[in-house]
Amino acid sequence: MREAVVDAKVAVAEIQEAIARTERELALERQRLADAERRGRLAGEIQDQETVAVAERFAAKHRERLGVLERKLVAQREELALAQRELDEMQAQLKSAERERPMMEARRSAQEAGDGAAGVDLQDELLKSDMDRAAREAAAARQLEELKKKMRKD
Repeated sequence: MREAVVDAKVAVAEIQEAIARTERELALERQRLADAERRGRLAGEIQDQETVAVAERFAAKHRERLGVLERKLVAQREELALAQRELDEMQAQLKSAERERPMMEARRSAQEAGDGAAGVDLQDELLKSDMDRAAREAAAARQLEELKKKMRKD
C-alpha cells in the first residue's frame, strides 16, 4: 500500500507539472494571437490586404489553439483534483492501517498464547480485518491503474 501511495504522489506531481506546461503554452499562444491581431491591424492601416488576410488566418489558427489549450487546462485541473482526492483517501487508509497494526498484533499474540475461546473470535476478527485490508488495497491498486492509464494518454 505504501508503494501505491508513493506512485499516487508521483502521479499528482506529474499532473501538476503538466498543468504548469499547459499554462506556459497558453500564455505563449495568447501572445501569438495578440501579435497576429496587431500585425493585421497595422497591415490594415497601410491598406496591405494580402498581409491582412495572412494575419487573419494566423489569428484564427491561434484562437483555435487557444481554445483547445483552455479546455485542456480545465481537464488537467479536474484530473489533478481527482488524483489528489484519491491520494488523500489512500493516505488516510494507510494511516488507519498503521494505527490498527499494534491492536492486531496484540490480538495475534493473545491467540498464540492460547486464549482458546477468545481465539475463535480473534480469528474471525483477524480474517475480517485481513479481508477489509485486501479490499482496500485492491481498490487502491485499481485507482492507481486508472490514474496511470490516464497519465499515459496525456
